Amino acid sequence: MHLYAAYLGGPLDGGRMGEGHEVVLVVAADGNEAKARARAKWRGAPPGHLDALVRIDRVDGHAISLAEVGGRDALESETFN
Repeated sequence: MHLYAAYLGGPLDGGRMGEGHEVVLVVAADGNEAKARARAKWRGAPPGHLDALVRIDRVDGHAISLAEVGGRDALESETFN
């Protein structure tokens, strides 16, 4: 499994002209799975699309490794203030 960052885009809500964007992180076995998981996270007006996808292996010289811990995503179960 790998960590991916996806840049999603789609129409603006409320009939506004232009396009809205958001960045989401997903964990997936490969790029195709990552694309599907990222598109599923689009929260704007449909239809959303994928503008860019990158696999993240290192951040500021530190290697990224993933370990399955079970349970829900941290963002679903923790409150950040």
